[in-house]
Amino acid sequence: MRLGMSGGATSDSLDPRTITDWVPVNLAYQVMNGFIEIDEHNQAVPELLERWDAKPGFAEWVFDVRKGVTFSNGKTLDADDIIYSLNLHRGDTKSAAKATLEDIVDIRKLGPNQIGITLSNGNVDLPYLLADYHFFVVPNGWSDWMKPVGTGGYILDVFEPGIRSITRKRSDYWKPGRAHVDAIEIRCIADTTARTNALISGQVDVINRMDARTVDLVARRPGLQVIRNAAGQHATFLMNVTDKPYDDNNVRLALKYGIDRQKIIDTVLHGYGVIGNDHPIPRSSPFFAADLPQHAYDPDKARFHLKQAGLSSLPVTLAVSDAAFTGATDAALLYQEAGKPAGIDMTVERKSADGYFGSVWMKAPFCASYWGGRPTADGMLTIAYKSDAAWNETFWKRPAFDRILLAARTEADVGKRKAMYFDLQKMISDDGGAVIPMFIDYLEAGGPKVRGMGPHPLFDLMGQRIGEKVWLAS
Repeated sequence: MRLGMSGGATSDSLDPRTITDWVPVNLAYQVMNGFIEIDEHNQAVPELLERWDAKPGFAEWVFDVRKGVTFSNGKTLDADDIIYSLNLHRGDTKSAAKATLEDIVDIRKLGPNQIGITLSNGNVDLPYLLADYHFFVVPNGWSDWMKPVGTGGYILDVFEPGIRSITRKRSDYWKPGRAHVDAIEIRCIADTTARTNALISGQVDVINRMDARTVDLVARRPGLQVIRNAAGQHATFLMNVTDKPYDDNNVRLALKYGIDRQKIIDTVLHGYGVIGNDHPIPRSSPFFAADLPQHAYDPDKARFHLKQAGLSSLPVTLAVSDAAFTGATDAALLYQEAGKPAGIDMTVERKSADGYFGSVWMKAPFCASYWGGRPTADGMLTIAYKSDAAWNETFWKRPAFDRILLAARTEADVGKRKAMYFDLQKMISDDGGAVIPMFIDYLEAGGPKVRGMGPHPLFDLMGQRIGEKVWLAS
C-alpha cells in the first residue's frame, strides 16, 4: 500500500517526544502500539494496557499490561517497558505531552504485567489521556529513534525523513484482524496538486489533506473514494501574547473581529468546515460552549478595539505555509483583505513547507497552525492552553484557567463540569492569543483497490492507523 502524504519534513524523527506532524505519527503507528486506542466511536479501548480500574476520586489507578505480546526484536512486553515509555514524557523531558502527564506523582510496578499510577489530582479521563499520539511503547531503555523496535504490525525497513518510508509486515502480530498488507510505503508529497495527481494516476493508493476545491471532481472519478470526516481539526492564526503588540488584548480582539470566517470557509474550504469561535472545542463535544457569543466579522468593532489600544492602524506580519493546513496561504490572503477596512495592515509572509513546524511555529510572533483535536475537552485544553504545556503555542498563561481546568477533572456532576468548560472556552475566546476561524473537515481519498477505509472521530487516515486497518483487493 502506497500512501501519498502531506505532513512530513526532513527533520522528522520517530522519537515519541518530538513527533509534531502526520507522517511520523502514521509511520509510528505502523511500527509501534500505544497504551490505549480511541475507537471509531471515540471511546477509549484497550491496546497494550488491556484493563484498568480506579479508586473513588480517580487519583489511584491500576492498569494491567497485555500478556503474550512481543517486540519485533523478540523481547516480551512487560511492565518495565510500559513504565519506561511513560517516563519518556515525565520529568526533565522535551516531550510535547509532558503537561498531559503532569499530575502523575508516582508510577510503580505492581507485578510483571501490572502497574499503578497515582495522580496529584483525580482525573476521570486518564485512559483517554493515555491514548495521545505521543505515547508509543518501546522496550525498556530503547533510544534509537531512527529505527525503533515496537510491538506494531510492521517492521521499519526504510526511513528517509521528509522523503519516504517502507515498513514490512510482521508474521506474528498480536492483534487479530489487523495488519493486512505485505508492506506500506509512505511518500512525502507536500504539494496538494501533486498528491491528488498521484492518486488519480495510480502512483499512490491513498492521500490525505485533499484540496476542498477539487474534492468533488475526484469523487466523481470511477473507482476513487473520498472520505469526509468532521472531527476536531481546526485552523489557528496564533499570536505570541508576550510579544508586542499582541500583549494587548484589544489588539487580539481587533484581529478576531477583523477576519471574515464565513468567506474563508466558502472560498478556501468550499463549505467543508464550520465556523470557529477562537476556542478549540468542537461542536461534537458534549462540553461545547454553544451559548458563547460568536466573534463575527465586524470591521467597526475591530477598529474600536484598535482605538482602545491607542492605535489608528495595526501593521502586522503573518507567517504562513500550507504545511499548517491545506489552503492556509489562501486563507491568510483573505484575512489580509478583510482586515483593511478595520485598519489592519497585514503582510502575508510565505514560508517553506519543509521544516515549518520547526522553524516558524512557536517562533514567529504571528503565524498559521492547526490542531487535530483530542478525544476529550480536558485533553485539548491541557496540551495547548495550560500554562506549563510545552505546546502552549500562544504563550498565554492564566492561573485562574489552570485552577478551573484541574477542578473539572474530578467533578462528577456533568452539569457542573459543563459550566466549568464553558468558562474555560470563554476565557480563551475573550482573552487568548489564538484566532480560530474554522473547524476543518478532514478530506482524504483512496484508490480503487483500497478496502475498509472510513472516517474516524479523531484524525484523518482512520486516526492515523490506516496502515493496520485497510487492505487491498487483488
